[in-house]
Amino acid sequence: MAETRNPQRLRPWRVLAIVASGSALGLVWNSASGHGFPLSSNVYVQPGDQQVESAEAKGLIQKGALALDARPLWAYEAGHIPSALPFPEDDKFDEHFAALEPQLRSNLNVIVYCAGFGCEASHIVARKLKQHGIPAVVLNEGWPAWTDAGYPIRTGKQP
Repeated sequence: MAETRNPQRLRPWRVLAIVASGSALGLVWNSASGHGFPLSSNVYVQPGDQQVESAEAKGLIQKGALALDARPLWAYEAGHIPSALPFPEDDKFDEHFAALEPQLRSNLNVIVYCAGFGCEASHIVARKLKQHGIPAVVLNEGWPAWTDAGYPIRTGKQP
């Protein structure tokens, strides 16, 4: 007896070919259209944003720069850059700013960081600080860049 094929059933290799073709076409459109998003850089970086690498940030902090942690408070308490102050990116920006304004205005170097690639919090805080006349830079790759470099960390509520 002859075996009959079920035309409704897709073979795994066909599914894989369809997905691969769709992905390839999507990537081609993304790069060729001029309307796609960059795949090799952080999409949260906007014109005017300034970033520093972890080695430069460490040097600036050692020279007295003010580091701000834009992650939620629980993340700050779990581990942060020594001397960094919590400045979570949330709907209480004005409260955080008012509490730290004297320190922010007296410091020429402000570095903001968050949870790393894919985290926009540090960029948002840095832009809001700039709107209030405080120049701020963002630690590129944020907290993971600092810890991956093996730099010191502190836990708890104290800077």
